[in-house]
Amino acid sequence: MRLILVLVLLLSAAGLGLIAWQAVQPPAPRPVAAAEAAPTPPARIRLLVAARALPAGSLLKEEDVAVREVSPQETPGNALPDTPEQRTELRGAMLRVYHDAGTFLASADVLRPRDRGFLSAVLRPGTRAISVGVDAITGTAGLIWPGDQVDLILTQEFTPAQAAPDRRVVAETVLTDIRVIAVDQRLTQGAGGEAPSHEVARTLTLEVTGKEAERVAVAGRLGRLSVTVRAMQDGEATEPAGRSAVFGADVSSALAQPGPETSLRMKVVQGTETQDVTFR
Repeated sequence: MRLILVLVLLLSAAGLGLIAWQAVQPPAPRPVAAAEAAPTPPARIRLLVAARALPAGSLLKEEDVAVREVSPQETPGNALPDTPEQRTELRGAMLRVYHDAGTFLASADVLRPRDRGFLSAVLRPGTRAISVGVDAITGTAGLIWPGDQVDLILTQEFTPAQAAPDRRVVAETVLTDIRVIAVDQRLTQGAGGEAPSHEVARTLTLEVTGKEAERVAVAGRLGRLSVTVRAMQDGEATEPAGRSAVFGADVSSALAQPGPETSLRMKVVQGTETQDVTFR
């Protein structure tokens, strides 16, 4: 009986101790809803910025434009959003003011090709605009864009009466380091939202001086005009002085080989005398 009483007392003490331990423990944390634990971050806006330092007067290309994501609170009121329509309108547009790399592009900072006065604003002082017709071959497969620097090459072919076979076809560089300011009317003056055209350009508008414009006009009547795109690293490089034309014999060794000897026979009549003369 005494043993049972001792066991009862021990169990009672253990129960009281457990109750006291639970009383001093902090309350269990309340489960937190998933929405409270991880709030949704605010949406960010993609805006167009200058990909590199761009001087005023630059004709924008695809690689001149980059994207910068900002929160709605950091968005400038006049910044251009990154949309296919905006990128289409900026292609070939003229930058009115200087932009550092990473600065936002605004609508007032550019003069779009569809804007009135674009062509005259793009031309540098003392220059003129003249257009030349091109095709898939002479226009470098449609890969020329406004702002590219090109050379203009004239190819012409003479008749047999004008030149020997080895000098019948000739090519020469008419102008060097000329800036392209427009590619077709639809590409440079398309309305906003128009999808970029993948058709081959048919007309290039070049920025030239008055004297160079005369050379282009004459060259267009003499033969076929082609354009070659200059590398961006060319800078102010110019062609060596005294460059000469390239004839067929300079390209084809077959034309450079002497052909069979030919002669021209003529009958000369003097009074009652007749004589056959051979010219070699």
